[in-house]
Amino acid sequence: MTAITFLHGATNRLLAMAAWLAAENNQQRRPVLVYAPNATQGDQLDKLLWTHSATAFVPHCRIGDAVAGETPIIIAQDLNHPAHDGCLLNLSNEVPPHFSQFHDLIEILSLDDEDKLPGRDRFRFYRDRGYPLESRDISHGV
Repeated sequence: MTAITFLHGATNRLLAMAAWLAAENNQQRRPVLVYAPNATQGDQLDKLLWTHSATAFVPHCRIGDAVAGETPIIIAQDLNHPAHDGCLLNLSNEVPPHFSQFHDLIEILSLDDEDKLPGRDRFRFYRDRGYPLESRDISHGV
């Protein structure tokens, strides 16, 4: 069953995702698929991953890129043909399609009501279906 972690209290959801991805990639080197159905958000995250840290490169690409099979962080606009079944990072405000095929699902919520309120609905959705949930406050950093 998919383990779901909510990281809440982010001041900026995209920046928190970029920081989490950078830290995760540096520590565990496990693949992460970022679900970004909104092309603008995917573009913003792509730019953040290039510029997040002046001293660390966060290897990433889009799902259709030729190097997607060997890149630890992949940004996808849909989940029809996921590159792996490891960790899914949800950038949408909806329950991601096919999320249960992944081992882990990460939800990052900002302090903004437009982000926080749909996040609460997703939390209830997962809880009501018996998924194991973890919640961590990241208001002081990831």
